Amino acid sequence: MTKATKVISQRIKELRISNGLSQAALAESAGIDRKTINRIERNHFSPSLDTFFRICVALNVQPNTFIKGIKV
Repeated sequence: MTKATKVISQRIKELRISNGLSQAALAESAGIDRKTINRIERNHFSPSLDTFFRICVALNVQPNTFIKGIKV
């Protein structure tokens, strides 16, 4: 896993928690499997661009805002 992947995974988890969402709720809202969210947050794999965009929509955050300020 790259440092960027770890940072993105951590940011997804932080935003999910700050929005008061469970992994299941985020997955349902994003139209993906809960196991996928779990694997992303645990750094088992990187989200595809499609999955990343779906997660951003579900978290109500623009992709450019999501990645702004991420230092790798």
